[in-house]
Amino acid sequence: MDITKLTVAAACAAMLSGAQAHGDASHDPQAHGAATRRAEPTAFGRVGDPARATRTVRIEMADSMRFTPARIALKRGETVRFVVANTGQVLHEMVLGTPADLKHHAELMRKFPGMEHEEAHMTHVKPGDSGEIVWQFTRRGTFQFACLLPGHFEAGMVGTVTVE
Repeated sequence: MDITKLTVAAACAAMLSGAQAHGDASHDPQAHGAATRRAEPTAFGRVGDPARATRTVRIEMADSMRFTPARIALKRGETVRFVVANTGQVLHEMVLGTPADLKHHAELMRKFPGMEHEEAHMTHVKPGDSGEIVWQFTRRGTFQFACLLPGHFEAGMVGTVTVE
């Protein structure tokens, strides 16, 4: 099976999984139960234990398609609670990942705008609301956070996390 068929198959499986869509609720990892807590480690870290969060970083998302702050510096091993506020009038999200992962995910979102998915490294936030991600950064490197809703990523709604 070629990569295009695999990508379409993966997107279809995600849509049929019954996961929450981009939309109604902020995606607090505590609300997702055991499945989220057992999430697999990634190239940019793993789900953090809220009780072990050593730092809270507040991030605003705006309809100007920008995050504030857009650059964050952290230390390897640090568990961070991101409190993400949507100050705009449209739905936004924050998704953590490698630049390649986020670019690939954004391409899938353009092809399948109603794609349903839910991961511990993302939060979808309605206008005027806030969401939360608790994440432990286990590797050094430069990672990103982005809003992958169609058009937002392309408009530059991307930030950088540098882990030293």
